[in-house]
Amino acid sequence: MIYFDNAATSWPKPPGVAHAMTEFLEQVGANPGRSGHRLSIDAARIVFNTRTAICRLFNAPDPMRVVFGANITEALNLSLYGLLLPGDHVITTSMEHNAMMRPMRDLARSGVELTILPCAGDGSLDPADIRPAIQPNTVLLALNHGSNVNGTLLPVEEAGKIAREHNLLFLVDTAQTAGALPVDMQQLNIDLLAFTGHKALLGPMGTGGLCIGDRVDVNHLRPLKRGGTGSRSEQEEQPDFLPDKYESGTANTVGLAGLNASLHWLAEKSVETIRSHEISLTQQLIHGLAAIPGVTVYGTQEPEYQTATVSFNIEGLEPSEVGLRLDEEYAILCRVGLHCAPAAHHTLGTFPTGTVRFGMGAFNTINEVNTALQAVSKLAQGAP
Repeated sequence: MIYFDNAATSWPKPPGVAHAMTEFLEQVGANPGRSGHRLSIDAARIVFNTRTAICRLFNAPDPMRVVFGANITEALNLSLYGLLLPGDHVITTSMEHNAMMRPMRDLARSGVELTILPCAGDGSLDPADIRPAIQPNTVLLALNHGSNVNGTLLPVEEAGKIAREHNLLFLVDTAQTAGALPVDMQQLNIDLLAFTGHKALLGPMGTGGLCIGDRVDVNHLRPLKRGGTGSRSEQEEQPDFLPDKYESGTANTVGLAGLNASLHWLAEKSVETIRSHEISLTQQLIHGLAAIPGVTVYGTQEPEYQTATVSFNIEGLEPSEVGLRLDEEYAILCRVGLHCAPAAHHTLGTFPTGTVRFGMGAFNTINEVNTALQAVSKLAQGAP
């Protein structure tokens, strides 16, 4: 079996992930921050160690400004609903996932002004298009780092500089890049970095969060939820300090134990090494697909300018049929359709049928790519 669905969730995980989660359930199991006994303290230590590891990975300003949640969708919702008010203006792009686009569309109905910068047909964005979109009431520039549809990287470094020059806050969705590419909040001028644990960070589902930069005034960032935090229990008002202000309710500590293990594995292997490996895989796949008659590959066709996610179609075959046959006839697991990003498919010209998406990851091999290319070639040869 070949698993090419890492853009949805990574698999397999590093071996230490399952061990760390089992160890927590069998030897700790307590609620962090809710009690003073030794097991509660052990649980709190796991959460803090994971917070510190995330801070180190992204060069965030302070572990206490790393806020955990269920996933990156929650982190993006916290950023957008927490910051934006009627009359504010936000800029985004036509390559965004619905985790970004749906909250923005909802906020637009409530009086937030929205500008969607059109990307090129390969999913790329000219950073020169950002400045003309800035208005006197613009408060936020929000974009993904890498497309979940075809892997195209957006110009985060240039966008961060522009945002800083115009005193805008800069929100980056790293769902497809965290763990796959080096991401440095300070170097890239990122004020709000949303991440998920279950993709290239190689952790379990149900983990993610938001790194909050120093330029963000947390007095003006409203929490999504309010409730018990284990702190200031004598008060009926939400704590105003980090991270408790944004972390009501019992944490997914068993998931964070697994995420902590995957972060240690990433630190040992190095994100740079993984990136080099994935560039090799992507180059082999793109060149191989482009050589198959009847196959169209979407994107820049340059591995250095995308993640290890590649989208394609076979002339004469619906993506759904291709995906089903790859699974049933060749044991190649991938994703097909619109990938929760209709705006991106409008940009690429693949709406409404979508594409076949191969999402490669740290554990895939060149041999698997070559096997997949043979399978696609056979399907293309038999296409009507």
